[in-house]
Amino acid sequence: MSIHRVLITGAAGNLGRLMRPRLARPDRVLRLLDLAPLEPAAPGEQVELVTGSLNDPDLMAAACVDVEAIIHLGGISREDDWARILEVNIDGTRTVLEAARIAGVPKVVLASSNHAVGYRRIGEAGPGGLPGESTPRPDTYYGVSKAALEALGSLYHERFGIDVSCLRIGSCFDEPADVRQLSLWMSPDDCARLLEACLATEEPGYRVLWGVSANTRAVVSLREAEAIGYRSLDDAERFADRVPPGALPEHIGGAFLETPLGQANPI
Repeated sequence: MSIHRVLITGAAGNLGRLMRPRLARPDRVLRLLDLAPLEPAAPGEQVELVTGSLNDPDLMAAACVDVEAIIHLGGISREDDWARILEVNIDGTRTVLEAARIAGVPKVVLASSNHAVGYRRIGEAGPGGLPGESTPRPDTYYGVSKAALEALGSLYHERFGIDVSCLRIGSCFDEPADVRQLSLWMSPDDCARLLEACLATEEPGYRVLWGVSANTRAVVSLREAEAIGYRSLDDAERFADRVPPGALPEHIGGAFLETPLGQANPI
């Protein structure tokens, strides 16, 4: 399936910046939205820059015109004050989905998080790893917002037929930083491969998928992601000798379980 114009929210954030060059195609326009400044188009790059808040219904309505898919990466990416989490991550996601509904955008990919199931114990699902479809057990207000994002995605699929993929992202950086990330890391290249698989789905559906690479120390399942064509080509193990020694945490959410609720953290 060829998709000509894709709207990416949160395009100036870490994940948005990593995905921008990896999702570029000669026949694709990337419409990039963020409150923060965005880099102008590079030579040969087809981009449209939109500056503003995803909480602005009018801005989102305009941003969704002539869009065939949305990749929603925008929002607060760590624990924070409940009012801010509610406004940006939960209300913001509803604003994005409602704009998609009104504009008739058929496909939306939502960036969820491992923290939606942060209180799940590592190994509780057995050797196959924790399924992507595991019911939420959030570890923070941030985790609650990602569980709500998934629920909103389900609602907008069931009510309005939008194809919705929710990606429970482990950690997406150039390299894993600790022992926990050796299990939950997703390479930027694999993230782009998973997003392309979501964009290529033929039949409208609702799915929750783990966003990780095929790591040797995997603790979650790629079954749901592989069912839509995702094939990871990377493994965190090649960085193992660079990672500080340590023990795998008891729960998926790691240090987030110790983060005071409502207190911003730098993780």
